[in-house]
Amino acid sequence: MSPTQVVVIVIVVLVVAALVAFAVVANRRRALRQRFGPEYDRVVAEQDSRGAAERELRERERRHAELELTPLSAESRARYAAAWEEVQVRFVDSPSEAVGDADELVSRLIAERGYPTGDFSDQIAHLSVEHARTLTHYRDAHEIRQRNERGEAATEDLRQALVHYRALFADLLGEDPVGQQPPAQRHPDHEHDVTSR
Repeated sequence: MSPTQVVVIVIVVLVVAALVAFAVVANRRRALRQRFGPEYDRVVAEQDSRGAAERELRERERRHAELELTPLSAESRARYAAAWEEVQVRFVDSPSEAVGDADELVSRLIAERGYPTGDFSDQIAHLSVEHARTLTHYRDAHEIRQRNERGEAATEDLRQALVHYRALFADLLGEDPVGQQPPAQRHPDHEHDVTSR
């Protein structure tokens, strides 16, 4: 074999190896994008590089795999659905308290499923592996609840918080707890409830 043939073979092998490496990276990236959805873009924006973001997401997957998640029994699902319906009914007369109750109910459901409930950012990281598509709702609800605690949230904000909480709640529950009914907004004359998304 001539030196030219050896050089050509080496170049071909290197090109093939580079193409295989590129394909592996592209497949991993695609898998992370599919699994994490909008959370993928959020983490990429927060990190210094795409590689760092992808390492963070793979680390989330690793930590998630260590959790002992448990499915809910039919009785538990029914109990949570009934509790959620009560929260929505209470919203009409006590929107602020209903939002606090919704947060507590979501936290109880998260804990019963086997997710940690301590630090909010850790909670988000663990939930992102299987519930990434509803995390924006959870973040928004959490932010509105914090504004409400400071006295800065209007009734419409509180109604929106309940809608956001319901999105994650339904995702964790595996079904919408009360069909497609959004929380009622208190009408000034109290004669009927106004519902809107």
